[in-house]
Amino acid sequence: MDLTYKRASLDDLELLTETRIEVLLAANGLPEGTDMDEVRRETRLYYQRALPDGTHVAYLVLEGDRFVGAGGVSFFQVMPTYHNPSGEKAYLMNIYTRPAYRRRGIACKTLDLLVREAEGRGVTAISLEATAMGRPLYEKYGFVRMNDEMELPLDFPRPPL
Repeated sequence: MDLTYKRASLDDLELLTETRIEVLLAANGLPEGTDMDEVRRETRLYYQRALPDGTHVAYLVLEGDRFVGAGGVSFFQVMPTYHNPSGEKAYLMNIYTRPAYRRRGIACKTLDLLVREAEGRGVTAISLEATAMGRPLYEKYGFVRMNDEMELPLDFPRPPL
């Protein structure tokens, strides 16, 4: 199997966008034909902004011209903390391998490329949201579950204050 791990550019915009849709359908257990038009439009805009300014790096895995897998990392800044004095953070996402190519180390190599990208920028905190399928890979690589982080969905009804 002759695979190419290609750092994506704006030339890959359509493939990146369609890959993101494929990942979201799979990760959320959504049926083919689910209306993803708004997500597709916003994803395209995201890549158009984030690839040129370096706040997102993506890798595509190809066998010839056939898409096999992908992964991405977004970079952002938070207020400095004791454990992260620079405040620089990275968030891994979109790590995906098509079913016919799984269990061949593709996701692991993609993950390693993304982590090295973050390390090369001096990032000291990398996080991700893991699916049940991906969790063993991330744990084997060294990721640990977080106990203290919380999220508030803004569409959740809040009690009156």
